[in-house]
Amino acid sequence: MEKRRIGSLEVSLVGLGCNNFGWRIDAAASERVVHAALDAGIDFFDTADLYDTGHSEEFLGRALKGRHGASGGGAIIATKFGMKLDDRRQGAHPDYVRQAAEDSLRRLGVERIDLYQLHQPDPATPIADTLGALSELVRAGKVREIGCSNFSAAQLREARQAAGAGARFVSVQNQYSLFHREPEAEVIPECQKEGLAFLPFFPLANGLLTGKYRRGEAAPKGSRGEAGFGPKVFTDQNLAKVEKLTAFAEERGHTLLELAFSWLAAQPAVASVIAGATSPEQVKANASAADWKLTPADLAEISSAG
Repeated sequence: MEKRRIGSLEVSLVGLGCNNFGWRIDAAASERVVHAALDAGIDFFDTADLYDTGHSEEFLGRALKGRHGASGGGAIIATKFGMKLDDRRQGAHPDYVRQAAEDSLRRLGVERIDLYQLHQPDPATPIADTLGALSELVRAGKVREIGCSNFSAAQLREARQAAGAGARFVSVQNQYSLFHREPEAEVIPECQKEGLAFLPFFPLANGLLTGKYRRGEAAPKGSRGEAGFGPKVFTDQNLAKVEKLTAFAEERGHTLLELAFSWLAAQPAVASVIAGATSPEQVKANASAADWKLTPADLAEISSAG
């Protein structure tokens, strides 16, 4: 699988999001998904302390035991901190940054986190203070690279100016898909300008771009659509756009899933397309979905589709 860079890290173009671990699938099923990902060439695994309140990190750590190591061709682990776990564990105050990192290291069962990301801005803490604590973790060898998530272009600039001679964010992870193109206005141009890696989350728009949903048809059993997940997503307008995109892909011998991944892979600054999976079959399909090399004409036609 193609590799791209996040700072000093070299990662697979398709990554595995581990937010399903714990609340949707148990430890054994999570291990099967992780091993299927490794077998398919995925080496980048993204989790967070928030996901099932630490269970995702625990399950990922168990599944990767003996196979972690960014410098030795092994799995690369990214995790996040900062969203509220309880009244004591939240935010980006330096004292909490240190505690959160130690907690994640313990749950993951590793000595170093490859990419440690601030999950969201903390308006109560100056970003310079947070970056100072993250720099300490880098110097101590507990974190290799640092990143952020849900940051605007202005917040990225503020963080860069506040970093001084310390560690700097090398990536930003924001929502981005064929149905959510907001990052194109400011964040992606900022990434291009400053050499930051962009990591899209929700690349399949809460399932809309999997190919499972068709206008006028019932959602598949057990799917997010059937469960009423994201009711604002499964609208007639969105499903009409899905039809257009599906037709575009099928006319060229591809699936909607392949279009969703390959379109993101063709965008400036995108380093790895992170998608969740609940089965080995799903992760294998995701792993091969970014192989379609879209032409400039393809990209222009896709943009005009909706």
